[in-house]
Amino acid sequence: MPPVHSSPFFQMENPAILSLLRHSTTPGEKRTKSTGGLLKMFKLFPMLTSGCKMVALLGRPRKPLLKDNATTGTIFGYRKGRMSLAIQEDPHCMPIFVIELPMHSSAFHKEMASDIVRIALESETKTQKKKLLEEFVWAVYCNGRKTGYSIRRKQMSDDELYVMQHLRGVSMGAGVLPSPSEKETADGELTYMRARFERVVGSKDSESLYMINPDGAAGPELSIFFVRAH
Repeated sequence: MPPVHSSPFFQMENPAILSLLRHSTTPGEKRTKSTGGLLKMFKLFPMLTSGCKMVALLGRPRKPLLKDNATTGTIFGYRKGRMSLAIQEDPHCMPIFVIELPMHSSAFHKEMASDIVRIALESETKTQKKKLLEEFVWAVYCNGRKTGYSIRRKQMSDDELYVMQHLRGVSMGAGVLPSPSEKETADGELTYMRARFERVVGSKDSESLYMINPDGAAGPELSIFFVRAH
């Protein structure tokens, strides 16, 4: 595994993605460190016992805390497997975008130690005949480092459908889902983190998702960027 560097832009290859990452925070603005939030809850997963099956939810707020047009994003995967990303316009509807990230869960958890996680997906397709999120092949970066390539799902796998069905009534939360089968899988427990995101469309070739912190902390803890190369 490559060494962890302090700069989140280390080894960033595409200047368009680099520009997006640098402008995700206002110049000169100091990011307030969150005392809570979903990302910090997700960091506790390695400390959960193997027999734990409790789903850690934030509960339903009495007053609306989220924008009606917020997008739902879910990152999930087995402890010994790879992480997947699903984007939904509504948690009760099927995802508009599903992809298995070229990152193992253990590597993703290490990236979260920085308190800021930025995932960038770059499509190298230059035809521009499709909408951005309809592209299939993506180069994936995490905190500025290229982790590999992934292909957007045309159809979800059984495990992905299982997660989406079990989280239909969850708008935000993090925890461990029961195994799809009665026996424990060799890949360990199935963990997930679901949050609401502010979706910003920069152009037909760029979109950004900024996580809305439920505790009201300043600055997003998790950002996801989609870019199509020219």
